[in-house]
Amino acid sequence: MSEAARTYQHFREIFGGEPRIRPGRARSRAPEASGSEPFTPGRDPRSLGSAIDQLTSQLGWTGPLSQHELLATWPDIAGDEIARHSEPIAIEGGVLQVRCESTAWATQLRMMRGELLAAILERFPGAGVETIRFQGPDAPTWKKGPRSVPGRGPRDTYG
Repeated sequence: MSEAARTYQHFREIFGGEPRIRPGRARSRAPEASGSEPFTPGRDPRSLGSAIDQLTSQLGWTGPLSQHELLATWPDIAGDEIARHSEPIAIEGGVLQVRCESTAWATQLRMMRGELLAAILERFPGAGVETIRFQGPDAPTWKKGPRSVPGRGPRDTYG
């Protein structure tokens, strides 16, 4: 099922799935109350922020929005010095992945993992971050996957 079809089904479940009336066909039943009559409950104006908050929670967007906000505000969470030497990449399966400028920075940030995780959970509890994984700069590797079996490794086949 495509992303558009899933989104359509989600909206249809939330807002009701009655089919639209075709033009030219008369209604056979009396019109139902639409909730837009004056002086009915829920007609008072609301602020735009509260309306958007209600819509995002109703559509299930609270988690993804807080994850993206976490990635965007990394310098505020970690501090300017740490943010200059690290960059959050993604949040997958409750793990925030952070790429560091060097292995020394990755090691230092591993020691600060508890403090950073506490700050993240305080500011973004809906982001679903359970732990942080710090990785050094990309280097060539011959490993296939997250785990490897010890063995001979790459052999001298260059000469």
